[in-house]
Amino acid sequence: MKIAIIGGGPAGLMAAETASGAGAKVDLYDAMPSVGRKFLLAGKGGLNLTHSEPLDVLLSRYGLRRAQLSPIIRSFGPDAIREWAAGLGIKTFVGTSRRVFPADLKAAPLLRAWLRRLRQRGVAFHVRHRWRGWSDDRLRFETPSGEHLVGADAVILALGGASWPTLGSDGAWVPLLRELGVPIVQLRPANCGFDVYWSTHLKTKFAGHPVKSVAVQVVTPGGGVHRQRGEFVLTETGVEGGVIYGVSSVLRDRIEKEGEATLMVDLAPDRDQGRLMRDLSKPRGKRTMATHLERQAGIAGVKSALLREVCPKDAFADPVRLAQAIKAVPLTLVAPRPLEEAISTAGGVKFEELDDRLMIRRFPGVFCAGEMLDWEAPTGGYLLTACLATGYAAGAGAVTWILKRRAGSVSTIRTTR
Repeated sequence: MKIAIIGGGPAGLMAAETASGAGAKVDLYDAMPSVGRKFLLAGKGGLNLTHSEPLDVLLSRYGLRRAQLSPIIRSFGPDAIREWAAGLGIKTFVGTSRRVFPADLKAAPLLRAWLRRLRQRGVAFHVRHRWRGWSDDRLRFETPSGEHLVGADAVILALGGASWPTLGSDGAWVPLLRELGVPIVQLRPANCGFDVYWSTHLKTKFAGHPVKSVAVQVVTPGGGVHRQRGEFVLTETGVEGGVIYGVSSVLRDRIEKEGEATLMVDLAPDRDQGRLMRDLSKPRGKRTMATHLERQAGIAGVKSALLREVCPKDAFADPVRLAQAIKAVPLTLVAPRPLEEAISTAGGVKFEELDDRLMIRRFPGVFCAGEMLDWEAPTGGYLLTACLATGYAAGAGAVTWILKRRAGSVSTIRTTR
């Protein structure tokens, strides 16, 4: 049985792993000169493979798509991912945040070992092959030597989202599938930064400065409050960074609905408001307000600048108002950063269009995996976990479908309307 996989990211590679392990002849195609480019970039600061928190908690990170992803991740979840990495000779460890990393924190050794094993299993890699849809039931590829037409018993699409297009995830597959009538949720930025109308002084003096040890708070669609601790970076255009990414979906959706979103920032999460008020009420004598803030509240540098950016001048003379301001600095976010700057993508092929093997119902023999599906999750190992799990599911699903077709229990592959 011959399976064609389009896309050489984690989902496509895992689909190749699963299908080739089941005895399929696998050809993997990618538009870039090499595979795994975004995977390597993700591991530049330390590859976060998955997360070790309880599985029910982990599954909750997938929000509205928890129901669809739960059985898939339960079949190939964090423990299976660690076992898989160990099989490649890559030891892993659990960090203080319960995130799981390779022992050396690097992506390149894992990718090299992975590609070596795939080649040993007979997987053929075809780079610089840009998918252009179908010609009848054959795949069309644009290559440096011209157009190539390829036949296969089953096809797995693992083409990624549309973030970081220079690495291959450019969303060019969207119009190809839409022309065939496949419903697709609009691709939007996820795990992204946001624009804020900073004063010239703030963006000139403090752009690029990290704002550490803070907590952010947003109101969720259901009226609840989501609070998260971490840090972010103040940029010329606004804010970005880990704690921002953790609430980015709520902020993005609020901006789309209302035109802006308010992010409350607690600049002193380890001090309650009462303590701050008492400390700030102490006489400052001849000390400047900047010195007083630093000594009594630990507010200095970029934190002090943020406070002055949004807090009325007269509030600095009132310890009660100043303490309230420190615990809840309101930042008005006006737009998410462009999709090509985002870490990941929301939107994609609707799960409702797929069966439980991730096959497109209207096109038997065509499967989807990875970030091109309609789901999103925060950073922290959740993105890679779902990409690997859906790749595993699609690879296994394609093999099962081919075997059932040969047994005469399913219809043949069909890619025309």
